[in-house]
Amino acid sequence: MSIISNQKSSISKILIANRGEIALRIMRSAKEMGIKTVAVFSEADRNALHVRYADEAICIGPAPSNQSYLIGAKIIEACKTTGAEAIHPGYGFLSENAGFARAVKEAGLILIGPTPEAMETMGNKLSAKAAALKYKIPMVPGTEEAITDIEEAKVRAVEVGFPILIKAAAGGGGKGMRIVEKVGDFEEQMHLAVSEATSAFGDGSVFIERYVTSPRHIEIQVLGDTHGNIVHLFERECSIQRRHQKVVEEAPSSVLTEEIRTKMGKCAVDVARSVNYVGAGTVEFILDENLDFFFLEMNTRLQVEHPVTEMITGLDLVKEQIKIARGEVLGYKQEDLKINGHAMELRVYAEDPLNNFLPDIGTLQTYKTPKGNGIRVDDGFEEGMEIPIYYDPMIAKLITFGANRTEAIDRMIRAIDEYDITGIQTTLGFGKFVMQHQAFASGNFDTHFVSKYFNADSLKTENEEEAMLAALTAVLLLQKEKVAVSANIDVETISNWKKNRKQYI
Repeated sequence: MSIISNQKSSISKILIANRGEIALRIMRSAKEMGIKTVAVFSEADRNALHVRYADEAICIGPAPSNQSYLIGAKIIEACKTTGAEAIHPGYGFLSENAGFARAVKEAGLILIGPTPEAMETMGNKLSAKAAALKYKIPMVPGTEEAITDIEEAKVRAVEVGFPILIKAAAGGGGKGMRIVEKVGDFEEQMHLAVSEATSAFGDGSVFIERYVTSPRHIEIQVLGDTHGNIVHLFERECSIQRRHQKVVEEAPSSVLTEEIRTKMGKCAVDVARSVNYVGAGTVEFILDENLDFFFLEMNTRLQVEHPVTEMITGLDLVKEQIKIARGEVLGYKQEDLKINGHAMELRVYAEDPLNNFLPDIGTLQTYKTPKGNGIRVDDGFEEGMEIPIYYDPMIAKLITFGANRTEAIDRMIRAIDEYDITGIQTTLGFGKFVMQHQAFASGNFDTHFVSKYFNADSLKTENEEEAMLAALTAVLLLQKEKVAVSANIDVETISNWKKNRKQYI
């Protein structure tokens, strides 16, 4: 029986309520399906690639996102103006905004995403926990409701056992989160967490749970149609993070056994079922040192790291989202889905890893992407463009695929070496540091990888060694050139270094 509607909808034109690489990525899948696309853009994005690629484009306001991409009424009006029947929100901006989802529905339009009710339930960590508990999903020991009385909370924290984690009920990204090592620090950290949660989300509700000291961040991709069918597309490992935000992701995880994978997958499907989930979503878990897993939250949208799942399953998740929004039945069952190979993703940010990963805004003086077998680049920039200060500093997602994890890592190292960006600092060097680190290569790492192993000096040393090696190579090759010229030999047959040496200068 259908849980929403088994009536198929016609979608001939989609408005993409986003910008940059994800807008382009959605448009390409829509184009392959014969669907027209509409871009919306701020004044800062007037010449952006997604604007040029779309069939139509409409300016929706000034550069700041709270005057453009976050104004739902302008996006809905753009739909009506262009005749688009559906809206794809991508990720970020309005993608998990239940109020916007409801306004889209009330306007007679299709949101390519879950219902407003599912967004509301899973958008709050406490209501998400309550929904998941209906299916007896494993939870980290802690409180199941918001804390208001500090003394009562302190008593509960002692019962749970230190260290504990104070977390904001709304939002994410590490905001409103505090680790408390001992009872004497609890009250101060509680006040700080409430204050930060109020400032960031307009909601000071917090809860506490036992702090898992060596956690791994594992998430499961799910898809649900409007006919009650829900499947999972296996896991992604997202433990390499800075400031509680992901930088490197891979699929599958290097530590899950088939037994754990099956159990986590079933739990993820049950979490989705608890809210009659429709569309693409991600159920996130933490995995402790004993390989016990606990429900963390659910993201009711497409994830930045969705390409690694696409690589190992052969599915186009955007096309699947569109098919589901049209009312189609999933074209496969759980037993039809298999893992094939291994995929890595590095988020290429305009950030300076040598300066605490602070954004580094500027012009892409050089921008050349890597090529070759098993390499995918999802980006929204080209040479000469500026990285706007108004939005997330992600330039691209660099994805590699191999027959196994080792090949995917080796291919990522080559791709990073071939990715040529000048004019700004990026996370490419950090990504290479991760790929070459013994802890990552062995699979023996957790979310504390950056604090344990990475510092600016280690990357500086590596850069200096590469520069020295390049200089020595240059001297040797120049000597060879002199010999070749005197012997009337074609220099280009000796080495292609001349063509490539600009990357060392």
